[in-house]
Amino acid sequence: MAVRAVVVEADGGSRGNPGPAGYGAVVRDPDSGEVLLERSEAIGTTTNNVAEYRGLIAGLEAAAELGAARVEARMDSKLVVEQMSGRWQIKHPGLRPLAARAAALVDRFDAVTFSWIPRERNRHADALANAAMDAAAGKPPRQVPDAGTDPTAVKPTWEPRPSTTATRLILVRHGETEWTAQGRYAGRADVPLSDRGREQAAATAVRVAELAPAVAAVVSSPLSRCTATAEAIAGALGGLPVRPEADWVECDFGDWDGKTFAEVREGWPGELDAWLASTRVAPPGGEPFTAVGQRVERAVTALREAYPGETVVVVSHVSPIKLALRDALAASDAFLHRLFLDAAGVSMLDMWPDGGIAVRSVNDTAHLPAR
Repeated sequence: MAVRAVVVEADGGSRGNPGPAGYGAVVRDPDSGEVLLERSEAIGTTTNNVAEYRGLIAGLEAAAELGAARVEARMDSKLVVEQMSGRWQIKHPGLRPLAARAAALVDRFDAVTFSWIPRERNRHADALANAAMDAAAGKPPRQVPDAGTDPTAVKPTWEPRPSTTATRLILVRHGETEWTAQGRYAGRADVPLSDRGREQAAATAVRVAELAPAVAAVVSSPLSRCTATAEAIAGALGGLPVRPEADWVECDFGDWDGKTFAEVREGWPGELDAWLASTRVAPPGGEPFTAVGQRVERAVTALREAYPGETVVVVSHVSPIKLALRDALAASDAFLHRLFLDAAGVSMLDMWPDGGIAVRSVNDTAHLPAR
């Protein structure tokens, strides 16, 4: 029998990104919360976003089967909700056909609205999606909640901010180089990883994979000490491509490149004092921290917009990572000369759509081999 209105709850995901993937969708009566239809499917190897779109499509198709005229689609994917609502552009070419397919289904109803909900209020669709992912990975099926009324239909007056909605940046300094070991400024000079640096990159890859088995992207400074570190991490994450991004390159230290602090103090005492006193002062022939900060802010904003609610690994250098952490902590410029970042150290911060930021860790080095 046809129904006038339904609620569609949909979810999708992958074990890795890409990885064994599946989706789940539940169609409910909006008044009683009764489950009217369920849909789930293992869809092979693909990305989280593709699986989420497939879940939405399955839910809309199920609603159409019931003859619904109005649909409220609820998902814990901020990306899909914002794109289908027309507020965010669909930049990834692989998602455009799926979005078009979903839009064609939307046109079959009198009205469709899209709402974001936290994952804990999308438990049934999430469980269906996880069972489908298990099937795609060849694992035994897990228990799926019994169909029935929605146990989360009554919304609390206050909901804690769920960490799953944040865009998480895992900030990794590149592994050691010969210049790192000698305490030399290394700006734009393309100094390769040392043997120890390659060992550090391998250990960091294991650590990052433990921290975030599902990563949307690996972004790197274009200099080889970073791309080599990033490639090790990407390999541990299932072979994700490494995307070079110029905004994450190290500060240009100009005439100081390759020099130790003692050599700079001896050769440019006045210039060094001025540089330490103000982020607006550049090393001779180099770049001020204010300029580095502007491009880091641009890069962070771009990642937050491109990967809402997902995890991104960024492999960069001391200065860009310090500036990202300074801004996240709302710290003063003095922070830049007081924070020490080890080679291959890992820092982590979360950024929510409402502007909230939480720094989870700074310069984690427990994974690194001892000297």
